[in-house]
Amino acid sequence: MKLTAELSVYPLREDFKNVVEAFISELLKHEDIVAVTNSMSTQISGEDTAVFAAIEKALRTSYQQFGHQVLVAKFIPEHFADIGPLT
Repeated sequence: MKLTAELSVYPLREDFKNVVEAFISELLKHEDIVAVTNSMSTQISGEDTAVFAAIEKALRTSYQQFGHQVLVAKFIPEHFADIGPLT
């Protein structure tokens, strides 16, 4: 099943920018998903197993490197290229 996830990560620390950038960088390592980023969130899209795997890996890596943070996620059962840009 094709799936799009809209993700926003909120580090529980003052130097939040580095944490957010590292989280996005980890997501982008997965070649089997596509991603769009903006100032409010990151959207990733692909097969559901690939999307969930990318999120799990990025979140685990970020927790190990930076400690506690909050991840807000919305899931849409479509590929964002099929539904147009997310705003």
